[in-house]
Amino acid sequence: MGRKKTAPQRPGQWPSAGELRIIGGDWRSRKLAFPDAGGVRPTPARTRETLFNWLNFHLAGSHCLDLFAGSGALGLEALSRGAADVTLVDHTPALIKALKDNLQVLKSTRGQVVCQSADQFLSQPASHAFDIIFMDPPFREGWLEKLFPVIAKNGWVRPGGWIYVEHESEVTTPTVPASWQLHRQKIAGQVAYNLFRVNDKPADA
Repeated sequence: MGRKKTAPQRPGQWPSAGELRIIGGDWRSRKLAFPDAGGVRPTPARTRETLFNWLNFHLAGSHCLDLFAGSGALGLEALSRGAADVTLVDHTPALIKALKDNLQVLKSTRGQVVCQSADQFLSQPASHAFDIIFMDPPFREGWLEKLFPVIAKNGWVRPGGWIYVEHESEVTTPTVPASWQLHRQKIAGQVAYNLFRVNDKPADA
């Protein structure tokens, strides 16, 4: 679950707080607290290291979207490693407050925090396309099947961009839009990790 036993950076701010440690980039080894709310399960450090190795040559200067942001493990890690900006979307007010507070702790103005469900956020045509989208939704709720077509239809990721997805390992990865191609995949325990690339000349989704 990505939680440590050492004291969080801002102890006592939230009851039953968890802790996130950034593992690379400008904020390497910084520890941030987040509340035990909304069933949050941060992407483990080992998995984040693998993911950001996969994205190593694509992250600098990128515009990223972190859906189901939770603790901010993916979005904040992306900012630490050189993303130009990250939009963090979650519907749990306590987690939204923690994300805003942690961006202040990090003295970063490059993160935008949105309190909204992922499907509501994606329901309108995108004002601009992102270079990288991170998706770590709650398991066994059918989120990926629902959101994949919407992301493609409403233009949320640019041609040549990337979509990172986590889902339960016991199920097959849901069908993706025709313009997405599986680039990397890894299974660790109960979780499957997938990185898709969007074709430069997208086909119909």
